[in-house]
Amino acid sequence: EEHYASLEERKFKSLEQSRQLPLKVDWKNRAAKPVKPSFLGRRKYVNVPLEELLPYIDWNPFFAVWQLRGKYPNRGYPRIFEDETVGAEAKRVFDDAQKMLKSIVDGRKLQANGVVAFYPANAVGDDIEVYTDDSRSQVKAVLCTLRQQELREEQSEYLAMSDFIAPKGSGVEDYIGLFAVTAGLGMDKLIASYEEKNDDYGKIMAQALADRLAEAFAEKLHLDVRIKEWGYCPSEGLSPEDLIKVKYEGIRPAPGYPSQPDHTEKKVMWELLSADELADITLTESLAMLPAASVSGLYFANPESKYFAVGKICKDQVEDYAARKKMNVEETERWLAPILGYDR
Repeated sequence: EEHYASLEERKFKSLEQSRQLPLKVDWKNRAAKPVKPSFLGRRKYVNVPLEELLPYIDWNPFFAVWQLRGKYPNRGYPRIFEDETVGAEAKRVFDDAQKMLKSIVDGRKLQANGVVAFYPANAVGDDIEVYTDDSRSQVKAVLCTLRQQELREEQSEYLAMSDFIAPKGSGVEDYIGLFAVTAGLGMDKLIASYEEKNDDYGKIMAQALADRLAEAFAEKLHLDVRIKEWGYCPSEGLSPEDLIKVKYEGIRPAPGYPSQPDHTEKKVMWELLSADELADITLTESLAMLPAASVSGLYFANPESKYFAVGKICKDQVEDYAARKKMNVEETERWLAPILGYDR
């Protein structure tokens, strides 16, 4: 009942009203034109040295795995070690992690693979057309995005990720990037070695470290993309700490997260990336990634691009989205269940 009460209190704009209030970008008169990536198509990264990923590890989510949360001002890593309640335990778990990490890296117990792809792209309404080549005459795939509809005071823009790409009629040639990375190849063998010893602690630790390495790979690869592969920020010069705080230009939103809550977009991404063939990362029927320690997403280079939450949406958008994706409404509602702003 509380759930329905909270839905009733929410107010929404119609999809048409929201579409009248996109991100305002003067595409024709912008000083900076979109940068063309250094290559178009796919590039694979096989057996990336794990030691190269270590400086990019964000340790904060690691402590959450162990339900260790410091109190302000000792919440985050490394301040958590000074916390009166959880500090000693956090240090013990962290020290164990360093030993296992050294063993994984030195023994090459896990393999890191990835793939990046860049394509010409332009927005058509709330969708992003991805083109085969720079002639832009053939549509290779369409990435569908969702637009904010929840009425928020003081909000003048109702965003969709397509707002960050130049519209088709603007005369501006834009691009989009995609990536998938894993640090979990070899995980089954590693897990089995702990299961044989009934070592649950070791098993959870190994999974937590593989997740951290995959996220670190995503962080490092995004840095390489900005500086070199796409090259839209060639002289960035940020520290790993700055990267974790997202101080860079551009974003890498992932399907299933607030900016694009629809997991089915991964199917389109896998067509564009060939991630199964090039990086050994596959999708399950429920569209989870295997190995589990994998990260995927889109790259937007637009300096005005930012992370946002789509929030709850209305039936008019679900019906429109289903038609654009050539899915039936019931199936679409199933995939979008967490963000439906109505009772189905």
